[in-house]
Amino acid sequence: MSVATLALRNLLRNRRRSLTTLLAMMIGAVAILLFGGYSGNINLGLQTNFVRSAGHLQIQHQDYFLYGSGNPAAYGIKNYASLIEVLRHDPELKPLLTVVTPTLSLGGIAGNFSAGVSRTVIGTGVWVSDQNQMRRWNEFDFPGEPKTLALTGTAGNAVVIGHGVARVLQLCAPLQLKNCPASQAKVNAGPAAPDDISALSQQAHAENPKQQTSAWPQIELLAANVHGAPNVATLAVVKAQGFGVKELDDISMMLHLPQAQQLVYGQETPQVTAIVLQLKHSADLAKAQARINTLLTSTLKDQPLAVYDFATLNPSYGQITGMFTAIFSFISLLIGAIVLFTVGNTMSMAVMERTVEIGTLRAMGVRRNGIWRLFVCEGALLGVIGAIFGVLLALLLAWGINHAGLTWLPPGNTEPVPLTVRVWGETRMLLSTGLMLVVLAAISAWWPARRAARMNIVDALRHV
Repeated sequence: MSVATLALRNLLRNRRRSLTTLLAMMIGAVAILLFGGYSGNINLGLQTNFVRSAGHLQIQHQDYFLYGSGNPAAYGIKNYASLIEVLRHDPELKPLLTVVTPTLSLGGIAGNFSAGVSRTVIGTGVWVSDQNQMRRWNEFDFPGEPKTLALTGTAGNAVVIGHGVARVLQLCAPLQLKNCPASQAKVNAGPAAPDDISALSQQAHAENPKQQTSAWPQIELLAANVHGAPNVATLAVVKAQGFGVKELDDISMMLHLPQAQQLVYGQETPQVTAIVLQLKHSADLAKAQARINTLLTSTLKDQPLAVYDFATLNPSYGQITGMFTAIFSFISLLIGAIVLFTVGNTMSMAVMERTVEIGTLRAMGVRRNGIWRLFVCEGALLGVIGAIFGVLLALLLAWGINHAGLTWLPPGNTEPVPLTVRVWGETRMLLSTGLMLVVLAAISAWWPARRAARMNIVDALRHV
């Protein structure tokens, strides 16, 4: 009779104790897998949000990442259109790409001068069609349909601002914003606009006679052009939206790329501050980045450019994922300790109850190594059974959670998203959790098995 068969029979001899041990192991496996699936889902959700909004990779002036926020126009990318064409038609990059699009960041002062208020803002000029295509990226099959930009189908002077910008500029009523209380401080209404800004605005309208106006509330955006001179544009606010973080809500706005370029570069050749690349699959990120670095040192070496991945551009991604990794490791450590002591206690009791049996086996010629293998096999068998049923139960509970219609509000989001737990398909996590339980159970049985194997035959036979 094999050792495994004997081990199984011994476990069945005391079903209640074995079942209690198995339940503890199953609960531990379920806890690890559900939290692992939850944290893994958060990691993929964060990645999806960043990739949808800012791509996998961005090409920038090599100093823009560290110094560009102070003066974006000083770190523009020249001849960006030809650079984009090189990227789109490169034989190695082309199969990997979904979108290559330019963006322009600018700083300025937005004012609602009819109300006598203004504030500093940071604007982003984008190609709306490209951004809408980027928002359809869904490699990890998250539920829900992506929303298009509020700028879609709007005039060239349209702008979307953050809730905080709308609140400070006293646009809550015109934009029909909810939960937007008016300031209790008395604000003296100023003139429609200072004379110099009005003159600049009229000049901008004269130079762009096709610029459309609408019934939307209007603001003035004052920005410094590439030479440091002031430039102004009258923008129609089509929507105020949340950006997920109050600091961003209070300063952010999004406008059409040509309008942003007109503000910063005027009649000069327009530039951009970044070229955004979105890939079909995140697994190709390192390959694409290496190829772009090669191009930047050969074909595209005319300008001092650098390429950054989304994790570098968004340090919060690494901080959040690192936090959940630490929590997952801590939970796994606690559960591992519980399994270790539970199985160890079970095997110690089994050794005590079967002392006479151990003495009999030793008297019949079974070697110490055989006794040791028997008890270690019992512990490992407990681990195997507990891992199998734990994985099955975790899959069942994860399916129930995913179909329960639960929602939650992740950090940085403005609307609730479906609560999902990603367990099915996570083969690596399932195998590693099961293997961990088996190894821990075998280790837990090692000391009791060693004690059983080292028993004196005579003492074991006369044990009462």
